[in-house]
Amino acid sequence: MSEIYNLTGRIHSIQSLAASDGPGVRFAVFLQGCPLRCGCCHNPDTWNPDGGKVISAGEIVEKATRYRTYFGSAGGVTVSGGEPLLQAEFVKTVFSLCKEQGINTCLDTSGCIWNEDVEKLLGVTDRVLLDVKYTDEEKYRKYVGCKMEKPLEFLRRLNEKRIPTTLRQVIIPSLNDDEENIRALKEIANSHPCVDKIELLPFRKMCQIKYDNLGMEFPFGNLPEPTPENLKRLESILAESV
Repeated sequence: MSEIYNLTGRIHSIQSLAASDGPGVRFAVFLQGCPLRCGCCHNPDTWNPDGGKVISAGEIVEKATRYRTYFGSAGGVTVSGGEPLLQAEFVKTVFSLCKEQGINTCLDTSGCIWNEDVEKLLGVTDRVLLDVKYTDEEKYRKYVGCKMEKPLEFLRRLNEKRIPTTLRQVIIPSLNDDEENIRALKEIANSHPCVDKIELLPFRKMCQIKYDNLGMEFPFGNLPEPTPENLKRLESILAESV
């Protein structure tokens, strides 16, 4: 037990009472390291896998249990990133310790990695928040840095394992804020029964200061944020009956 408890990983930050990282109130852990280079990324400071702070799985779960009274019946622990699949063994250990404590586990991922450690991780995962960033292969390659088939293959495996899944997409004006994309996203969800929710998230540019501080160009810094009216219009398309 002590060996598992003391397994370490690299984290970027922790948000003790998060309301937008899965169902209910969550203890959200943001890991360090990401292989993707999304044009809309809010956290370029998480890219470097050697950055962040080293912490043990046991320490994370100890911290999380202090907040369990706030979780209620729906909340729990969410591990996000960066890309948590880069540290799949560490996340599996965190989730295994959470399960021993009766704490719900949620994985927030791009689905860009698959290996034996990831498969083991899913065995102790109660819910997945899966980013499907675009429904177009060319945009995936250009603005994400991987093939679209990777998240779709990950979703197929989630469906096989019947893991409740929320599809998420950041809505970026001129790139994916059109009806065709939303209908394609809806079709992806409809063809995978494990998906029980779709969330459209507005593109935001508050991260510009992070890019400035790192001396980096924000790739989508020239794009506008979506209007509430347009988001409402896209959500109404999602709500339409099949």
